[in-house]
Amino acid sequence: MSRPNVIVFFTDQQRWDTMTDHGNPLGLTPDLDRIARENTHVAKSFTCQPLCGPARACFQTGMYATQTGCYRNGVPLPQDAQTLAHCFNEGGYDTGYIGKWHLAPDNCIGPVERQYRGGYQYWLGANVLEFTSEAYNTVLYDNDNNPVDLPGYRVDALTDAAIKYIDNHRRDPFFLMISYLEPHHQNQIDDFPPPIGYRERYTGRWAPPDLATLGGSANQHLGGYFGMVKRLDEAYGRLIDALISLELLENTIVLFTSDHGCHFKTRNQEYKRSCHESSIRVPTVLSGPGFKGIGRLDNLVSLVDLPPTLLDAAGLDIPQNMNGRSILSLTKNIENKDWPDEVFIQISEAQTGRAIRTQRWKYSVSADSGESQHADQYHEEYLYDLQTDPYELSNLIGTEKHRQIAGEMKDLLLRYILEIEGKTPEIFSA
Repeated sequence: MSRPNVIVFFTDQQRWDTMTDHGNPLGLTPDLDRIARENTHVAKSFTCQPLCGPARACFQTGMYATQTGCYRNGVPLPQDAQTLAHCFNEGGYDTGYIGKWHLAPDNCIGPVERQYRGGYQYWLGANVLEFTSEAYNTVLYDNDNNPVDLPGYRVDALTDAAIKYIDNHRRDPFFLMISYLEPHHQNQIDDFPPPIGYRERYTGRWAPPDLATLGGSANQHLGGYFGMVKRLDEAYGRLIDALISLELLENTIVLFTSDHGCHFKTRNQEYKRSCHESSIRVPTVLSGPGFKGIGRLDNLVSLVDLPPTLLDAAGLDIPQNMNGRSILSLTKNIENKDWPDEVFIQISEAQTGRAIRTQRWKYSVSADSGESQHADQYHEEYLYDLQTDPYELSNLIGTEKHRQIAGEMKDLLLRYILEIEGKTPEIFSA
């Protein structure tokens, strides 16, 4: 069999519990659920940076945000950074990018100059898609930075463009990333605009326990948000159908994942940028060669693990500077004892924070210094027992009963900070 094609279906701000397999009763993701059951469902998947630009830098490079310098929005991806596109280019692949980029300089809204595109050969993108388009008015920019108007609802417009790319490149191995804006909010109007008629299907029907308890903007926005998720699942199904029609499905790896989640203004004054599951836990499914028939993986997997996974599955070398590990080692041996029992999260813009998440515990610290890439001092902010409190409604930090586990989590977090950031800050106990 020839080298596998690789497609990344990358959504924006999608919570893990939008999936039926994670308890959502609204039937939003039948296609994703089916593919997950037949292939590999990474059931405990986490971003390492709950913010658009930094998360994308982490995914493109397999490195943490402080290592690339892209710790906040508006910091361009370094021009010498080795990206997934560079790796696939060197492996003889055609590489293409469609949709939202968010890794160009701060003053760039629409067209992205070639030196900031991360090495992708084919380009149909916009740096900040939420400011260059609306739900039914999609504008992207081609290789020569000419504007391209795409018809239809924005999810469908990007999907149509992706299917056209696949059809045009089916004779050679390709790596294609489709970066959707949905289900991110439309910034100019602070709304989650779904396709016409979809908001009414889901408004007032069900809310995850954290949103039902804490409120935020959930009552206002969940109907639109769920409608966007539904259309994304339909688009994912259309993409799979196109691969079947073009006789490419059996030799194409498809990764479905998201950059971060959404807490609907329950944890701070916006939608992400916190340590909570609602911000950091995302849906992740891998299908195709190497991933068929595995089912549910319950190991903790970080966003930085996905780039080496794709390269490994394609038979390409993994750069030594990538921090993550290929999950193919788990698909071959779920009991892999070398796999980490925790994930490390860096938080920026709303705060300078760090967190560690194990199978049972979540421990997070925050700096008083405001927004910065690093901090020399942090104070303990949250401790959650995810076994008894999966939606993090009871903060245990500072309680005498949990002082020992807080100390153990503090030591673990400091080890990660030293390994990734090269320093040992001071953490003040609550």
